Amino acid sequence: QLPAGSLQLTLYQYKTCPFCSKVRAFLDYHGLPYEIVEVNPIMRKEIKFSSYRKVPILLANAGSPLQLNDSSVIISAIKTYLISKRNSLEEIVSFYPPMKTVTEQGKEVFEYGNKYWLMLDEKETKRVYPVKEVRVEEMKWRKWADDWLVHLISPNVYRTPREALASFDYIVREGKFGTVEGFFAKYMGAVAMFFVSKRLKKRHHLRDNVREDLYEAVNEWVKAVGKHRLFMGGNQPNLADLAVYGVLRVMEGLEAFDDMMVHTKIQPWYQRMEEVIQKA
Repeated sequence: QLPAGSLQLTLYQYKTCPFCSKVRAFLDYHGLPYEIVEVNPIMRKEIKFSSYRKVPILLANAGSPLQLNDSSVIISAIKTYLISKRNSLEEIVSFYPPMKTVTEQGKEVFEYGNKYWLMLDEKETKRVYPVKEVRVEEMKWRKWADDWLVHLISPNVYRTPREALASFDYIVREGKFGTVEGFFAKYMGAVAMFFVSKRLKKRHHLRDNVREDLYEAVNEWVKAVGKHRLFMGGNQPNLADLAVYGVLRVMEGLEAFDDMMVHTKIQPWYQRMEEVIQKA
């Protein structure tokens, strides 16, 4: 039960989805209470109310119910709402219009305009981003997390048949599957994703040893944060920190995550992120 007038949030997710993990990291860091509905990834009956069939979906009620789609839109819209009380959440969401496009394969997909922008007035912008470069940097690395980092996860966690099986064991344990469904998902899913990861490797022009691409990307992020800042946001994480952390976090407990911790310089920053979110 939340106080009257509170922002009431319900997150429809797959726990092991990096985009859903990004949204949880954001909500947790900002201390926003939310209810989780774990979606069955096969039947997806939990989101049958929605014409948008991907997760995360956030149902938000700030006086009237509203559905927010796309992880980066969710984060930008809610962050704008927390900072600026001038507009209703409904009005803020209208600033991120969905645009339907068709891929080379003929598949219809939705893209969202302005999704890395916070819709703030000049005074609010100055308060959040004292200099223009801070805003540009945050948007650049949020986009990088979506366009590059997230595509390194599957090829790394399904890199070998053994790793694929370990990953699906984790997915089935943490996800919403029936007993029989879980058995088939674990073994058939592991085989399928092992081969899908090979296709993804080719599509995104990754090296034969995909760990090298992961290590390079992670070290590129650490270099961008630099030695003189705790986080890209300075003394506190910004939206880019939360996005990168949310994406990487889905590998925890898997071989790819352990290898990343040993072979890159990410560990100090990652531990600081864990601590600050735990406190929040």
